[in-house]
Amino acid sequence: MLYGEEHVRRYRETAGEIGHEWQPGVFTLLLTTTGRRTGDRYTTPLIYREDGPRYVVVASNGGADEHPDWYHNLQHEPEVEVQVADQIIAATARTASSEDRSRLWPAMTEVWPDYDDYTQRTDRDIPLVVLTPRS
Repeated sequence: MLYGEEHVRRYRETAGEIGHEWQPGVFTLLLTTTGRRTGDRYTTPLIYREDGPRYVVVASNGGADEHPDWYHNLQHEPEVEVQVADQIIAATARTASSEDRSRLWPAMTEVWPDYDDYTQRTDRDIPLVVLTPRS
């Protein structure tokens, strides 16, 4: 199973043929954000689910008490790049509203049930992030 930089490298080299389906029935995208301090670009593989033309990811950080760096980065600069299989898409990221969250959280835990376990490990609200393609 691929993780981290190796996942990103293989995903890119194969246009998602390796890495898009991370586990049977569990798909990942590559999210590229701009570092809030450095201005450098950082890419993270994340489990996703489609919501119409949008993509939804979870800023779980494995249930850690801190949000993942990529989430802090997109709060500073919401214009991101998303790679889904062989498609590279310019998108705008936003934290899901409470209305969206009530609908999307069950959909995300259907894809990856561990998200519910992660909520038990931390006092923070784990954000859902909606990635909307820009035209």
